[in-house]
Amino acid sequence: MSGHKTLEDLFTAVGLEGLRVLIRADLNVPMQDGKVSDATRIERVAPTLKELAARGAKVIVLSHFGRPKGAPDEKYSLKPVADALGAHLGIETSFAADCIGETAARAIEAMKPGTVLVLENTRFHAGEENNDPGFSEALARNGNVYINDAFSCAHRAHASTEGITHFLPSYAGRAMEAELSALDAALGNPRRPVVAIVGGAKVSTKIALLGNLVKKVDALVIGGGMANTFLAAQGKKVGKSLCEPDLFDTARHILANARAAKCDIVLPIDVVIAREFKAGAETQTVAVDNVPEDAMILDVGAQTIAHLGERFQEAKTIVWNGPLGAFEVPPFDRGTTEAARIVAERSKRGELVSVAGGGDTVAALNEAGAADDFTYVSAAGGAFLEWMEGIELPGVAALSRR
Repeated sequence: MSGHKTLEDLFTAVGLEGLRVLIRADLNVPMQDGKVSDATRIERVAPTLKELAARGAKVIVLSHFGRPKGAPDEKYSLKPVADALGAHLGIETSFAADCIGETAARAIEAMKPGTVLVLENTRFHAGEENNDPGFSEALARNGNVYINDAFSCAHRAHASTEGITHFLPSYAGRAMEAELSALDAALGNPRRPVVAIVGGAKVSTKIALLGNLVKKVDALVIGGGMANTFLAAQGKKVGKSLCEPDLFDTARHILANARAAKCDIVLPIDVVIAREFKAGAETQTVAVDNVPEDAMILDVGAQTIAHLGERFQEAKTIVWNGPLGAFEVPPFDRGTTEAARIVAERSKRGELVSVAGGGDTVAALNEAGAADDFTYVSAAGGAFLEWMEGIELPGVAALSRR
């Protein structure tokens, strides 16, 4: 957390009783029938909100919700999310129908110390995504200090994540602090050996990620449909499997860079194949050199899992993004599930640091019942991926400014 002020710095600097604390949360939660269907992001920000309220602050929450295209749209109002947040916190929580101007100012003026106010969707104003200085300043007028507790939005240089820091003393909240600490332990200053697992369908979506990781980790496990492209680039037959022939040169370039960096690339030894991609399909496990022309590779095989288990036994740090197979359709979830459980068990025993992130990854770890035993599972999607690519995140960099 070097360079980023935390809540401890805030508590040392000022008394919080009656202070207007403006906090950027990520309340962009999934909804079903007007109700929050997954409260993970509410749960992540709750400790910061409770701690500030307990110290007598007026806790004012900023967030976006959906994509309303820079204008008010009732479908994207944060009102139902604010109700869910209040119920979860058990703290008096109110809602203001705008995030700037007189509507917001009146609602803030009416607040009592130790209560929470959720302001309306920041994306109801075009200035949010444009990072307009005027809109940033208008947001800043709502508070005395600013806290960013939304790592999942930190890859966006928006008014409520970057612009506002030009106008207010800025700090990292508890969730942001935990995320940055976990990421530093994973790739910034990790215990070695470091093993990265990268899966998913296409190499084309993760070229920058792979290019960055081969320079930072000791071994890189490539799974999912991506592995097919690497296998085919080495001359192996992959049948009717998902593959990107136009990226064979890219795959070979990544392999060459890995050799130069002394990073071991770990590809499947054996694979689970099927003629149909459907639940309960008839499967067969074959060596990667023996994939029939009419079959598809849909998961890694038992020998590959055993080899990965040996790699995981040697590792001190594991970073995971993407499943090893088509995990959403059983039985092709088996490889990801078994690998996840091995990592979870070693993490639970304190033998390694394991950090995972990305929507499919989180879903796979939850399905495997392994997520709770990983050292840290990031709820961020794009921000986690950009961090793994080595990109500086505007919302994080901004916290070093003041």
